[in-house]
Amino acid sequence: MIHDGHTSRPPRRQGRTALIHAGVALVAILAHPAHAQDTEAPQNPPVAPVRQSPDDAWWTGPMLSNSAATLPKGHALIESYAFDQIQEGTSSYGSLTYLLYGLTDTLTVGAKPMFGAAAGKGGSLRGGMGDLTLSAQYRLTSPKAPPGKPTIAVSLQYSLPTGRYDRLDTQPGVALGSGAHATTLSLYAQQYFWLPNGHIFRARLNIASSWSDKARIDGASVYGTPGGFTGRASPGPRFDVGVSGEYSVTRNWVLGLDLVTSRTASTEISGIVAATGGSSSTVRFTLPRAQSWGIAPAVEYSWRPNLGVLLAARLIPRGRNVPGSVTPAVAINWVL
Repeated sequence: MIHDGHTSRPPRRQGRTALIHAGVALVAILAHPAHAQDTEAPQNPPVAPVRQSPDDAWWTGPMLSNSAATLPKGHALIESYAFDQIQEGTSSYGSLTYLLYGLTDTLTVGAKPMFGAAAGKGGSLRGGMGDLTLSAQYRLTSPKAPPGKPTIAVSLQYSLPTGRYDRLDTQPGVALGSGAHATTLSLYAQQYFWLPNGHIFRARLNIASSWSDKARIDGASVYGTPGGFTGRASPGPRFDVGVSGEYSVTRNWVLGLDLVTSRTASTEISGIVAATGGSSSTVRFTLPRAQSWGIAPAVEYSWRPNLGVLLAARLIPRGRNVPGSVTPAVAINWVL
């Protein structure tokens, strides 16, 4: 015998099952909405931007960092800077030129002459030559290093004391030298990166250590010696680190930025100062160590792959025993 209440239970069980199935289907649709409409066409995956070709990015190089690349054999580079160093309300004008030649594909040699001028009495300009630097750079890795491996080079520079630095009391002029032979050993690294938008970003690292021999001094000098002084200065070693980045905006235009820091050890000065009456006194003092950092934003424009111009400015805040300065500069970079 079948009871009415018993005969009504199967429909209720079917209703619960339907609700459960509907709930599972809803969760599946929310978790995977792409399957909610079978008729909807699948979306195309995003297209990666086209990478800029290295041949389609022309560079001059930033203001302060050196390239790890070397010139091809038989080719030359002329890069000439004109600048105005503004320091404590005074301006010092100068020019610095890189004259480089590819002796072999991995060895570049050259010279770096420097000239300068400053305002004298009556506003007239007095000019002079600075110290002359000779250089040799040897590339250790391929100029077309694979991704993830930088181009690396070592550089040896030797500075000759051709610039004026002493006898400033008896023969006034522009002081642009140190009076000492100096040797600088450097390590350069350079690497290319492709940014998400496909444009090239070039990074550089420069590490340099310099040391000098003693400078003979007569009279007033760049070392702060007084008139009538005779003696020697022993410049302390110097250590420099610089990093730079360049962003290729277009084939012709590049934005650059240098960050540098420098540390110079103390300099010892000793000698005698002649006094009236034929007497003399011994003088010995120390120029304290100096430390500074600087930044140099730049804009590069190239007419051709081998010819371009650089507009930049170096800003050095007041540091440890270093006055602050601003140095705007313009340079022409020409590969022959």
